[in-house]
Amino acid sequence: QVQLVESGGGLVQAGGSLRLSCAASGRTFNNYTMGWFRQAPGKEREFVATTRWSGGHTYYADYADSVKGRFTISRDNAKNTVYLRMNSLKPEDTAVYYCAAARRYMPTYFRLDEYDYWGPGTQVTVSS
Repeated sequence: QVQLVESGGGLVQAGGSLRLSCAASGRTFNNYTMGWFRQAPGKEREFVATTRWSGGHTYYADYADSVKGRFTISRDNAKNTVYLRMNSLKPEDTAVYYCAAARRYMPTYFRLDEYDYWGPGTQVTVSS
């Protein structure tokens, strides 16, 4: 019932920045765990970042070690949109980036099979 569509990808030089967006439709995701994953050519899809609702009043975020300090995930529930701000991009960040949603929070947020919905992906290419 939930559809996700990523946007904001493109070509950028190393050291540059991009902001990816993931727009959801069909159902609001106020209480969903949202994640970003990426897949480079010839490699397995890997976890990038996740954001979750605490159940109280605060959102929390976690990141892969490879992007900590450079990427920031955020969400705007009023717009049914989750974002990934990517700074200091490196050529190794080149990949198709996917947005994912899960109906619940889970401690194994880095596992692909924990997510219920996926977007089609958006290409990010970082040149040297």
